[in-house]
Amino acid sequence: MQIGIDFDNTIVSYDSMFHKVAVEAGHIPPDVPVSKISVRDYLRRHDKEHLWTEMQGYVYGARMGEADAFPGVVGFLAWARDAGLAVAVISHRTRYPFIGPRHDLHHAARRWIETALRGTDGRLIDPDQVFFELTPEDKLRRIAERGCEYFVDDLPEIFLAPEFPRSTARLLFDPDGRHDGRGGLTAFRDWRQIRGYLEARWQPAR
Repeated sequence: MQIGIDFDNTIVSYDSMFHKVAVEAGHIPPDVPVSKISVRDYLRRHDKEHLWTEMQGYVYGARMGEADAFPGVVGFLAWARDAGLAVAVISHRTRYPFIGPRHDLHHAARRWIETALRGTDGRLIDPDQVFFELTPEDKLRRIAERGCEYFVDDLPEIFLAPEFPRSTARLLFDPDGRHDGRGGLTAFRDWRQIRGYLEARWQPAR
């Protein structure tokens, strides 16, 4: 079984990180709800889109090491490895921020994977199974090239793109329930549900 997984907002949760950085910089009051979407919406309502764009480059680069993995994802990856499943991280991520300091966002993400996605006996994702593509189109081509039987992503538009491989099952990661039922997609609120879904379909070789 080949499983592909998106990276940002699927493996990594930025809710507390964006809130922390925005409060530190004085961009938002502390009583804004602790979520990435709430920070983004507050800045947009106050005509501060440029600050939101710059913050993304800063968080995904210089502050990447402080981001959290979603609960359950490390356990899922440990189960997948022990079960002998092939897992690849396939994500669309620009190499450098659009504005602000020139952080290498691919290097920051790979370093995070190396330190955050580890089990008791070492890394859970091999570096050669991590792919950061520069465009959504390249991401879709990589999913097809890897022959993913299942793909996990937080963006419905990836699954609904005409180029998304028809042979790949679409697992929508939707922890906040914002996209429930969109496009007939199977939505999951957490990694425990995703693991249960795949465990029920995994037939180990006998």
